[in-house]
Amino acid sequence: MKALIVRGPNDVVLDDIDMPVVDVDHVLVEPLVSGLCGTDLEIIAGTIDAAYVHYPVVLGHEWVGRLAEHPDNGALVVVEGIVPCGVCDECERGATNRCRTYDEIGFTRNGALSEFIAVPSHLVHELSTEVSALDAVLTEPMAVVWRALTRAQVRAGSRCLVIGDGTVALLGALLLQRFSPASVTMLGLRPAQASLAQQAGVSDFVTDIADRRFDYVIEAAGQGPAIATALAAADRGGFVVLLGLPAHGTAVNFYPDDVVNNDVIIQGGLSYTRQSWAEVVSLLNDRVIHPSFLVTHHFDLSQWREALDTLAHAPRDQPRGKVIITLNND
Repeated sequence: MKALIVRGPNDVVLDDIDMPVVDVDHVLVEPLVSGLCGTDLEIIAGTIDAAYVHYPVVLGHEWVGRLAEHPDNGALVVVEGIVPCGVCDECERGATNRCRTYDEIGFTRNGALSEFIAVPSHLVHELSTEVSALDAVLTEPMAVVWRALTRAQVRAGSRCLVIGDGTVALLGALLLQRFSPASVTMLGLRPAQASLAQQAGVSDFVTDIADRRFDYVIEAAGQGPAIATALAAADRGGFVVLLGLPAHGTAVNFYPDDVVNNDVIIQGGLSYTRQSWAEVVSLLNDRVIHPSFLVTHHFDLSQWREALDTLAHAPRDQPRGKVIITLNND
């Protein structure tokens, strides 16, 4: 079968590989749509810690498919990418995102940019037949954002700031609406993203916040200056959520006494848990979130080079949300 393989840093090919072996307690899934993100570019570049990527690896950690055994029943499935051991102390307390044994689809085991993939059956979540593939393909990044927001316990009526204007930032703005904020401001660098931001529920898209302060600040840019801005933008008693992942070694200057005197809480956000994934699936099945408007660029598997180039070098004067690859399995 065909698969998009990263054989090593800066070595990507679309090539034939063997059909996956379906072990006990696994099922065979036919991927339909897979999203691309900046992490895929880092896997290709070889800049991720070697403990978290095993080459060669098939790309694809944001995806939706259907069970190969039941291709005609119309039901889509999404599959948790993190494969928790289930027995360590972190898993037992529900923190599957911090499992002591790191294992993840698209990183340490083959991802879904292939014709078929074998996955542990307990990680499979079936979707309502009313859920579209383009809504479902955003499950993974939504689960990341949702876990961070629910952990932060966003209060109704809060003044919220999202720093960044990429897909995670836009999903942050969209999911913040579930908490009935007073306002959601987005601080971005690309004015062309304003139309997507408006659809996500952003009250005000700006390129400068001056000295404004907010109750909740969601940092989703993953850059040192953006993190410094996030810390400075939190009001007294405010909450700062760091969702962006800066390069290892990035340092940020801040004043600890301001954090103490202003009673600010700073929270990291590592991936998702089984609970947050299931909650996002419920939101999709209940039809209360419709993130597919964020899909702006479509390619098929044969166009993988163009897809990666668009992800890395899309014109800044045009809106760019999620880049997806549709697998031509039919």
